Amino acid sequence: MVTNTATPVLLALLAEPGDDLIGLFDPAAGQFTHVNTVGMAMLGFPTDADGLVQLNRSDAQATLSPLVRQLARPGTVQPMHGTELELVHADGTPFRVRLTVLMIRENDTDFWLVRLRNSGRLYQAERELQQSLLRYEAVFTNATIGIIVANRAGQIVSANQLARQLFDYPDDELVGLSIDRLVPTNVSQYHERLRQSFNDSPQVRAMGHNRDLHARRKDGSVFPVEISLSYFRKDEQLYAVAYIIDITFKKEAEQQLLAHRDRIERLNAELEQKVIDRTHALMTTLEQLEESKDELAKALSAERQLGELKSRFVSMASHEFRTPLTTVLTSASLIEKYPGIDQQDKRQKHIQRIRASVDHLNDILEEFLSVGRLEEGKIETRPVRVDLARLVDDVIGDMQSMRKPDQRIQTELNGQDAVWLDSSLLRNVIVNLLSNAIKYSGAGSLIRVLGHWQQGELTLSITDQGVGISPADQEHLFERFFRAKNAGNVPGTGLGLHIVGRYVELMGGRVHLHSELNQGTTVSLTLPYENHTAD
Repeated sequence: MVTNTATPVLLALLAEPGDDLIGLFDPAAGQFTHVNTVGMAMLGFPTDADGLVQLNRSDAQATLSPLVRQLARPGTVQPMHGTELELVHADGTPFRVRLTVLMIRENDTDFWLVRLRNSGRLYQAERELQQSLLRYEAVFTNATIGIIVANRAGQIVSANQLARQLFDYPDDELVGLSIDRLVPTNVSQYHERLRQSFNDSPQVRAMGHNRDLHARRKDGSVFPVEISLSYFRKDEQLYAVAYIIDITFKKEAEQQLLAHRDRIERLNAELEQKVIDRTHALMTTLEQLEESKDELAKALSAERQLGELKSRFVSMASHEFRTPLTTVLTSASLIEKYPGIDQQDKRQKHIQRIRASVDHLNDILEEFLSVGRLEEGKIETRPVRVDLARLVDDVIGDMQSMRKPDQRIQTELNGQDAVWLDSSLLRNVIVNLLSNAIKYSGAGSLIRVLGHWQQGELTLSITDQGVGISPADQEHLFERFFRAKNAGNVPGTGLGLHIVGRYVELMGGRVHLHSELNQGTTVSLTLPYENHTAD
C-alpha cells in the first residue's frame, strides 16, 4: 500500500519544472509513493493515482527497485549515485536513462529521492559521433593514395594503409618516425629547410614544380612520386598532410613513348636510306643504258614513278603521323596541368590517349614493314590447320573497341570445320577487310561475314553498308598508297588493300570487289586449300 509521509518541502521538489522523472521511493514498502507528472509521462503511465499503482506493478518498477536499493545501500560514501540502464515504455518501446538516488532524512524518516534522466538523445549523439569517426577512419585507411600526417617538428603522427605499403613499413612502424626518413639521402639536407619554410607559411600546394620527386622506402630504394601538401590546426598545433602518388607506371609509359619515338626516327632514316640506295641504283642503271633511247625512257619513267611514290609516301606519312603525334604531345602537355589529387581521372584519360596513339603508330609502322617484306620477297606461306570459325570470332573480339555504336557483325560460315591455310596471312587479310568495313560504315550498320567451301576452294566474303567506292577509284584500290576520293576524312595509309591483294596472291587465291556509292562494299576472297589428316 502506498503511504503518504512526504513533507511539503519534498512534495514541492516534485512539482519543479523539468524533463526528468523525480519520485519518492519508500524503502520499507519497496515502491514509489510519489512521481512527478513528467516522470509518469516518460514511462507512459497515467498521471493520476491509478497511474502510480500501475507503475508500482510494472516491469519498469521491477527493474528500478533493486537498482534503487543497491544505489542507496547503507555505508555509501557519496550521497548520490548513478547508473545507466535501459527501460521499456508502457507501449513496449525501449529507451535509455540515467538513474540517480539521493538519500534524505527528514522528521526521523528516510526518503529516497529517485531521478531518471532520459539519455537517449545523448546516446544517439554519441553513436552518430562514433559512426562519423568510423567513416573518417574508413576513408583515411582505404584511400587510393598514400596519406601521411606530421606535426610541426616533422614527426609522423598518422599514416594510412597505402602509405605504409608504398614505403614498405608494416603495421604502425611509420608513426613516430621523422618525415626525413622518407626522403632520399641526396636531398635530405634541403628537406629540413623546406619543411621549416612550410611551417612558417603553410599553404595547400603541389611539391616539386618543374622537377622530378622521389621517395625512399624502408630498404633505402627510391621511386618516383607526385606529392601535394595541405595542413590543419588542432589545439593550436600545426599539422602537415602529404598526399603521395606512386608514378612509376607513368614514368615507364613516358620511357616507352620515347623509345617508340626513337624507333620512328630510325625507321624514317632507314626508309630515307633505302630511297637513296634505290635512287643510286637507278642512276647507275641510267648511266649504263644512256646509249639506248628506249631503255633510257623506261628508266626515266621508273624514276618518275619512284619520285611520285616517295612524294606520296612523305605526304601520307606526314598526315598519318601528325594526328597521333599531335595527340601524344597535347595529352602530355595537359597531364602537367592536372597536378591535383582529384584530377587523377583526367590524367588517366590522357595517358590512355597517349597509349592509343602509340598503338596507332605501331599499326602504321607494321603496315610499312609488311610492304617492305613483300617487296623484298621475305614472306612465305606456311599452311597449318585453321579453324576458320574460331579465327573469325577471335578477330571480331579483338576489334570490339573499333566498332561504332550499335554496329553489328554477323557471321555465317557453312562447310567443314577446318582447312589448311597460312593462318597468319589469313588473319591479317580478315583484320584489314573488317577494319575497312567498320571505319567506312556508320553507327547502327550491319557487317556480314559469309564463308562456304566448294571443290577445294574457300570463298570468304565481307559485306558492309558503308560509303561505297566509285567505279573510277575501284581500278586503283589495290595499288600502294591509293585512297578513294571519298575516304579523305577517314584515317588510313592506302596500304591495307594492297597488302590484302599481295597476301591472297601468295596463298594462290583471287580477290573480287563489288561496290556502289552510298550502298556499301563486298570484298570476296577465293582461296584454294588442302585437306590433311589429324596427324
